[in-house]
This record gives sequence, C-alpha cells and structure tokens, in this order.
Amino acid sequence: MEKLFVVLGALLGGLAVALGAFGAHGLQGRLTPDLLQVYETGVRYHFYHALALFAVVMAMGRWPNTAWLAAAGWLFVVGILIFSGSLYALALSGVRWLGAITPLGGVAFIAGWICLAWGVWRG
Repeated sequence: MEKLFVVLGALLGGLAVALGAFGAHGLQGRLTPDLLQVYETGVRYHFYHALALFAVVMAMGRWPNTAWLAAAGWLFVVGILIFSGSLYALALSGVRWLGAITPLGGVAFIAGWICLAWGVWRG
C-alpha cells in the first residue's frame, strides 16, 4: 500500500504542477478572474493533498495501524478527484452547478485528515 501511495502522490503531484502551469500560462486571459481563481483553488488543494499522501506513507512506516492510514490515503485521492476535479470542470466549463459537488470532496479531505490523526494516535 505504501508503494502505491508514493506512486499516486508523485503522479498527482506532477499533475498538479502541470495543471498549475496550464492555468498560469494557458488560461490567463481566457477565463474571467473569478473562474481563474476557482481553478487555482483546485490546483492548490490538489497539490496539498498529493503531498499529504507522503505523510500517509511516512505514518504507515512508523505506526502499524494501517487500516486507518490507508483510509486516509484513499480519502485524499477521492478528495482530489471530487474537490479539485469539480473546480477544474467548473472553471473550464462555466457550469455553476458543478460547484455543488465540490463540498463532497472537501468532506473527503477532512475525513482523510481525521483518519490520519486517528491512525497515528491508535498506532
């Protein structure tokens, strides 16, 4: 599981850099300032949680209670897909109802941090 989360963290981190560069260079002047800010928020949280996967891996190596830690990792991945993905789609399409999906990803992020804390505490 640790190897998988390192690979996912690395790939998702690289993707965050690429999407951030695309937003800074390819979307400047093509999106309204408010939609560009939405896009940048997606990139920022995407990057934070790609890095959070490395924290999960470090915790897995130190504490044996990996069920909670594995849940944290998967919740971070799901959060990136839903939270950041919905913000990317909203910014690029302008379809506002996509913003209604975003809080589900936020809940996944919060649950992931709680699982990480609990897994370490119980470990």
